[in-house]
Amino acid sequence: MKTDFLPLHHRDRELTEREKDILRAIIQMYILSAEPVGSRFLSKYLEEHYKLSPATIRNIMGDLEDMGFIGHPHTSAGRIPTDRGYRMYVDSLMKTEGITNQIASFVQNNLHNASRESVLRDASKVLSSLSHYLGIVVLPNLSDVILKRLRLIALSSTRLLVVVELESDIVRTVTLEANFELDYEALDEISRILNEKITGRPISFLRDNFSTIIRDRIPEQDNAYLRLFVNSVETLFSDYNAPEDVVHIAGTQNLLEYPEFETKERVKGVIELIENEDLIVHILDRQEINENGTYVMIGSEMGTEMLNEYSVIVSHYKFGDAKGSLGIIGPRRMNYSRLIPLLTHVAQTLSER
Repeated sequence: MKTDFLPLHHRDRELTEREKDILRAIIQMYILSAEPVGSRFLSKYLEEHYKLSPATIRNIMGDLEDMGFIGHPHTSAGRIPTDRGYRMYVDSLMKTEGITNQIASFVQNNLHNASRESVLRDASKVLSSLSHYLGIVVLPNLSDVILKRLRLIALSSTRLLVVVELESDIVRTVTLEANFELDYEALDEISRILNEKITGRPISFLRDNFSTIIRDRIPEQDNAYLRLFVNSVETLFSDYNAPEDVVHIAGTQNLLEYPEFETKERVKGVIELIENEDLIVHILDRQEINENGTYVMIGSEMGTEMLNEYSVIVSHYKFGDAKGSLGIIGPRRMNYSRLIPLLTHVAQTLSER
């Protein structure tokens, strides 16, 4: 690219206020139209703030292109933003919009009235409906949730029901098969000893350290119980999310409405993206959110060719002590200034819910 031959100080210098305004205008117009932006149109668009001729604007656009903020499609005289341009816009140039009362009411009505079983799936539908892109919700990793207590209940002489009670009112039951006769009185004492040592700890810690914690605590005459619990660690403290329930995706049809995805190849790319849930979960879970409660990844920043034409806005929500992710996936020209506050608001509502 032309940029490669520029002196480093020219490529990385600070933009002037006029250059920032023109870059902002190019991105905002491209977001709205999906059409390359020309200098003549820009001259009219900016005339209230700058009396600049199309020739002057072309020179400034040339500098912005040299610095890698905009590109020049070979079929058009106009310019379009690059990933670097979008990054500058998201980090420094855009002004976020507020949440309207209408949107706040829509979110409230759909999430606060939803059942515990459906609220996360409903959240993906809310994001899709309001953004007109893909709405994604990744379930929390319950390995981070704190154990409140275990209850041991004998179902028969050799079948033991273990009730795992977690923070956030999460309860899981596991049935263990013993190869010895259960002692009903011993179960009460073993339950007390177990709870003294393991309550208040995250599931992930217990999964890795359970045998060490309890090995010296259960009386020698009850070693059969020790072996039963140690051999059942994976059953008791793993697989808290069923694979088919890890991610909810809504709004596949939305992406197909945008000109970026009109060709058969691009449609195929959309389908491949939707089917690759592991990739989506990886993208949504791999970054820490910023002080505004979100982070944005644009095109090539995601490090996989499949996502070069997309941007992802991600936020996190709290589920007791656990953390889940939610996001919006759309074309790179998505309306960041409107969608970032929307995602933050839905994440906050989910956490409260």
